[in-house]
Amino acid sequence: MRMKIFRTHLFRNICVAMILAAVAPLFSACHIGFTMNGSMLNYDIYKTIHIGEFPIRAALVYPPLQQTFENELLDAVARQTRLQEISGTGADLEMTGEITGYSLSPQAVGEDAYATQTRLTITVRVKYTDRKNENNNIDQTFSAYRDFPATEMLTDVQDELCRQISEELVDLIFNATLGNW
Repeated sequence: MRMKIFRTHLFRNICVAMILAAVAPLFSACHIGFTMNGSMLNYDIYKTIHIGEFPIRAALVYPPLQQTFENELLDAVARQTRLQEISGTGADLEMTGEITGYSLSPQAVGEDAYATQTRLTITVRVKYTDRKNENNNIDQTFSAYRDFPATEMLTDVQDELCRQISEELVDLIFNATLGNW
């Protein structure tokens, strides 16, 4: 009885080994390409990027926003790509633009007809130039917002909201340009 069980296991193991040996070459021909950094750039072609200033052209101006947004964008490119950021012209890629909107609007109205939520919306226009492939060029506007309780003063939450909105805007911009989704 033991010999029969041994032969059955041996036969099964030999069959599994033969199947794996036959199938393994098929998988070696497959190649799935992706990057862990979020970028789909070919670094043999793209080596440099220039990120220009994003001046505020909105009717309502919060001066620290420009620096917050620009720093977030530079950090994202440094974190998620191997591109070297250079100043001036001559980069393989260029990203410029302006902050075109910074607005507050009431969102939810309570029983007393006063707003219970306020929305801060930031809009950024981005011009992305790919000097190696002009089909990738874009000139697009991106918007993001955050709501906060109307009982809070904007001055108390403004820095944190601008940081959060800038993060979201940079993600949207990165995906539309360097992420090449």
